[in-house]
Amino acid sequence: MSALGTLARRLGHQKWFAAALRPLVPADRLVGRLTKGRVVAFGLVPSLVLTTTGRRSGKPRSNPLLYVPDGDAYVVIASNWGQQHQPAWSLNLLAQPAAEVDVRSRRLPVRADLVGGDERERLFARLVDEWPAYRTYVERAGGREVRVFRLVPTGAPDPTP
Repeated sequence: MSALGTLARRLGHQKWFAAALRPLVPADRLVGRLTKGRVVAFGLVPSLVLTTTGRRSGKPRSNPLLYVPDGDAYVVIASNWGQQHQPAWSLNLLAQPAAEVDVRSRRLPVRADLVGGDERERLFARLVDEWPAYRTYVERAGGREVRVFRLVPTGAPDPTP
């Protein structure tokens, strides 16, 4: 891990850190889209670009997210930087679990499974190992359920140039 990645993990617990990085998400989305998921989250953590279908608009919505691998699947968390409302992408997945991920220059169709119980605890621990601030985000979320999703590939990757 780079020194910058280590520093980011240490600072991730600070409220000002989340507040400072949240406005950069649109730029991160653009970089992720342009690099087909090769560079996301400023290259500091393992990241992918999740594309969901807007539950109201029906339009594609893309979001850069940290993930941890779980076999062939990708595990993501709807922490929303510890805000008290659910991120839109999480609501989109509940309405339409079919989605796509761009990860390491590959585009994959996936099915999103909401994880609960002991399996959620196991996967949450893995997410916290990758980004310790998730524990802080859960505390800040004010009691809302911070959802964990397993994104399971449903087909072959689309070739990307």
